[in-house]
Amino acid sequence: MIKQKRSNKIKGSLGDRISITGIYIFAGLIGIICILPFLYVVGGSFATEKELTEKAFLIVPSEFSLNAFKFIIDDGRIFNGLKNSIIVTVWGTILAMVMTTTFAYPLSRSDFRGRNLSLNLVIVTMVFSGGMIPGYLLVKSLGMLDSYWALTLPGAISAFNMVIVKNFFQNIPRELEEAATIDGCSDFDIFVKIVLPLSKPVLASISLFYAVGLWNDYFNCMLYINDSSKHTAQLILRSIVILAQGFDLTGSRLDFGLAGAPPEQAVKLATTVVTTIPILIVYPFIQKFFTKGVMIGAVKG
Repeated sequence: MIKQKRSNKIKGSLGDRISITGIYIFAGLIGIICILPFLYVVGGSFATEKELTEKAFLIVPSEFSLNAFKFIIDDGRIFNGLKNSIIVTVWGTILAMVMTTTFAYPLSRSDFRGRNLSLNLVIVTMVFSGGMIPGYLLVKSLGMLDSYWALTLPGAISAFNMVIVKNFFQNIPRELEEAATIDGCSDFDIFVKIVLPLSKPVLASISLFYAVGLWNDYFNCMLYINDSSKHTAQLILRSIVILAQGFDLTGSRLDFGLAGAPPEQAVKLATTVVTTIPILIVYPFIQKFFTKGVMIGAVKG
């Protein structure tokens, strides 16, 4: 009884309360620093160009305006771009996860011949790459220019993500696989029915990594896609931002006539909102798996 009271007294000591309060204050300040830029982007996208020019920072605009979003919608290309981005992101993520998991599983088995050599070759690709020009020539020689394959296949496997998945697979008790083997399961059945269901946290986390990378990518689209009907949202929004600055894609000055110039700053902020919202919608559904998957897969090797 005396020991219990003493332990309670220690846990509730003044020093502990001060430390916990300091941690909460510090975490709160970090949270505010992280969320303020996002609030500025959202608020600024609904502000007028005049208010954005006069105020260095705002969260709630004094005059609500949809001019920036109206300019993006009136351009007419954004909906086709969003469709292309969704196709590339969904298909690319599925392809990447299939190739990553099927490559990581054999490397996680200690009895796999050539395991160390294959793993070392993978690690080499994290340090050295072929470069942009050889990559373009390879995509061209494979006939993938102006196709979704050019945006998904070259980056289908990330060495970093594959190593995380491999480490996670290594933490699954080997006894489960041995029991399944005794029951007559093949290696494929063990992989599909045992390993993958137990790996939901890391699969959700790595899927998000791949999806965000594919969604945000515009350089590969600019490099490999010449057909404007297949441009993704990122590339179209980039051209809209350039157009809002009063230039066309060749760098020539545009004349907007009686309509006047569009709200340049507000358009930049609105394009950020348009490209961020889809990922923000997806994230809450896999948030509970995210931290657990990354930490387990990365800490234990």
